[in-house]
Amino acid sequence: MEERIIDVKGKKLYTEYYNSFEDKTTIVFLHDSLGSVQLWRDLPVRLSEATQCNVLVYDRLGYGKSYPMPTHIRPVNYMELEADLLNELLAELNIDKAILFGHSDGGTIALITAAKYPERVEAVICEAGHIFVEDVTLKGVYDAWEAYKTTNLPERLQKYHGDKVETLFKAWTETWTRNDYRAWNIEYLLKDIICPLLFIQGEADEYGTLDQVEKTVSQVSGSADKYIIPGIGHTPHKEAPDLVFKRSVEFVNRNTK
Repeated sequence: MEERIIDVKGKKLYTEYYNSFEDKTTIVFLHDSLGSVQLWRDLPVRLSEATQCNVLVYDRLGYGKSYPMPTHIRPVNYMELEADLLNELLAELNIDKAILFGHSDGGTIALITAAKYPERVEAVICEAGHIFVEDVTLKGVYDAWEAYKTTNLPERLQKYHGDKVETLFKAWTETWTRNDYRAWNIEYLLKDIICPLLFIQGEADEYGTLDQVEKTVSQVSGSADKYIIPGIGHTPHKEAPDLVFKRSVEFVNRNTK
């Protein structure tokens, strides 16, 4: 495993690259709005071993071991910009065959990247991603904000993000609850996704309804499967790890040569 900070367009990103399988696809893990490389735990390595694929895991700017965000104020299209940056990172590492595995914000970034850079993306596993803003999403954000103020959530996050916690938490909560963000929607991009897609979602997801899944799989141009897990919330890979792992291995093996 190669561990390094990579400068991508002036943004210094922490990466872990498991590159032991020559000429094989690389599975790229994209964390959620409070996530990091560490929070994926052993899933990337297990998936690499089970599929004989390489794996890239990285912290977006402002998260984990990457350098801080310059400000918590984000533009409405911040996830589209993250997709552009991911494309630059993949180019920097000469990765031209990628399967994107993204959770929440990471799932959305995976969808956008597949739409904008189809020549580089072989398949997408989107776990609990968003394509538009729902009332339930905003309730989830407000609940998280309340937990941040009244529980030890800041201390728990500090373990992974150090002194960047307040900035990244504001960047997430203030952006999603801004008036101008309510109209954010990436459905117009979905027709440009031509690669195979697996959309995983917990039926009891506290941040999104099954509309996110149905409207995504019905509008992409490639083959699309959905995997809805009863009784599971927003983080299926932690709440039902064996189910998600098994389905992900099957999907990756089916879509790699």
